[in-house]
Amino acid sequence: MKRTVLLILALLTHTAAQGAGDAEAGKAVFTKLCSGCHKIGPSARSAFGPPLNGIIGRQAAQHEDYKYTPEMQASGIVWTREKLSAFIQDPSEVVPGTRMKLWWMGSDQRMEDLLEYLEANK
Repeated sequence: MKRTVLLILALLTHTAAQGAGDAEAGKAVFTKLCSGCHKIGPSARSAFGPPLNGIIGRQAAQHEDYKYTPEMQASGIVWTREKLSAFIQDPSEVVPGTRMKLWWMGSDQRMEDLLEYLEANK
């Protein structure tokens, strides 16, 4: 009985780990899809979009050297993984009037990888 329980727990843990993102793979997604407008890292500054250091857990429109749209300023959003995923997939649906334009064509795994990379860059 004890071995059966341990085996089930091991399988559940392995399955959960497979659904998690990979920050290194997420860096490649960021470089390809995001880096033209956004920067990340210790020397990141605003470009066409704001820097994304510490984006997960941060309130929207709070980076001091970026001029956000009034709609983004009024959104009241706190960027969770779920909210950021929804925004990346359809920016205008989440914040009508946003400047961000993106046609997400990635898989769920690529999204998890990207979110993992963003979360790792605080």
